[in-house]
Amino acid sequence: MRQDGRLARGERTRTAVLDQALVLATVSGLDGLSLSQVADALGVSKSGLFAHWRSKLQLQLAVIDHARQQWTDLVIRPALAEPAGVRRLWAAHDRRLAFYEAGTLPGGCFFGNAHFEFNARPGVIRDRLAEEQSAWMTFLTGVATEALDLGELRAGTDPAQLAYLIEALGVCTVMRPEPASFRYARLALHAHLRTVAIDPDNLPEPK
Repeated sequence: MRQDGRLARGERTRTAVLDQALVLATVSGLDGLSLSQVADALGVSKSGLFAHWRSKLQLQLAVIDHARQQWTDLVIRPALAEPAGVRRLWAAHDRRLAFYEAGTLPGGCFFGNAHFEFNARPGVIRDRLAEEQSAWMTFLTGVATEALDLGELRAGTDPAQLAYLIEALGVCTVMRPEPASFRYARLALHAHLRTVAIDPDNLPEPK
């Protein structure tokens, strides 16, 4: 039982560290992240963090995994809770924007910031970020394909192109995270979906 307690405390500590590291990464950049910086922010010793990560690279990769889990919990799962079809497609876009609007991360979008930071820098970090981007686009394309297969989108609608549009609108709000940007991003997708949806009334009204 004592061993289980130590493991639970260790996991709580690890989660708290990654929460803080994720926040710091959106403010000072993923490359600027270090064990010393995280330790100072949490008021703990750097040596204590070595039990979890032996290098800056290991910490950076762990933060990417943590960010992916946060994105899954706050964006993907709520979207999947909506009925399959255009409502789920809309929810994926809407939940993403709501995540940004909530200010969950002070520097905005972790993945957007990290992609801009590492896009021209070959290596393990860029490769992992590219995998995450590919997985997100695969998710959006899959939801759009599902809507097409269910007969909720007009024949000839290209799911991959629709996914690209959704991503482009999301990236625009990352660049300009202000109320008008979020509203325009919702209105733009809503207007487009109304042109390709078999029954536009299935779409919720944008905020």
